[in-house]
Amino acid sequence: MAWWKAWIEQEGVTVKSSSHFNPDPDAETLYKAMKGIGTNEQAIIDVLTKRSNTQRQQIAKSFKAQFGKDLTETLKSELSGKFERLIVALMYPPYRYEAKELHDAMKGLGTKEGVIIEILASRTKNQLREIMKAYEEDYGSSLEEDIQADTSGYLERILVCLLQGSRDDVSSFVDPALALQDAQDLYAAGEKIRGTDEMKFITILCTRSATHLLRVKCTQNLHSYFAERLYYAMKGAGTRDGTLIRNIVSRSEIDLNLIKCHFKKMYGKTLSSMIMEDTSGDYKNALLSLVGSDP
Repeated sequence: MAWWKAWIEQEGVTVKSSSHFNPDPDAETLYKAMKGIGTNEQAIIDVLTKRSNTQRQQIAKSFKAQFGKDLTETLKSELSGKFERLIVALMYPPYRYEAKELHDAMKGLGTKEGVIIEILASRTKNQLREIMKAYEEDYGSSLEEDIQADTSGYLERILVCLLQGSRDDVSSFVDPALALQDAQDLYAAGEKIRGTDEMKFITILCTRSATHLLRVKCTQNLHSYFAERLYYAMKGAGTRDGTLIRNIVSRSEIDLNLIKCHFKKMYGKTLSSMIMEDTSGDYKNALLSLVGSDP
């Protein structure tokens, strides 16, 4: 049923490859949008939010070839604030972007554990391998070693376990007996708060597939998880723009349409309506363009 899987995956995508794509006129449009006094932000939105990441990389190559300038650096010099942050995020190849987000989460004082958990716990073994490779290439150090240096205790053990790729990504088969045993083990391990059997939690959470864990009822549906991350990024005073940008950019070519459906079911409002209430200007317009129409 490979065709069914491919159809479901395509249905989840909000940003698709542009048909009849030619990077040269796109690069020229961007050059003209940033040439001289003032910037045509809408032209930048129209090009970059309506092309796939692979196409954006081709546009960047064409921009360099035609005008002798780095597209990302030119965008940084012309744009500012949250809009710049969003547009620059779109220009990173996916694994390099996630490596950057992990690096930034550990840079300077304090560690943004939520960012690290979000990325590592929601990616497959193959995706994590690619992220680790990109991290080492871009920052000259091991992601695992940096996480070990920046975290400690129970959290460190879980994150390192996830990075070592022991989780089973095969999700089509669930052993009911093993699921029942895991449910009993988790209940027993967590029954006494002070005497929690940490290794039992770590073993189950780090080695079972997402489908298996859903059967055990110890993790959420992945789309619900991202819907929740987006909701709480905008709920209350202030906006957690890093979380908002990262999740919309990283899921736009994977499953953002499915996340939008869960968002509406869970919170009784659409993702785009909340973005409209919580953001403004070119930043809002670019986010809405990536999110697409309401479910």
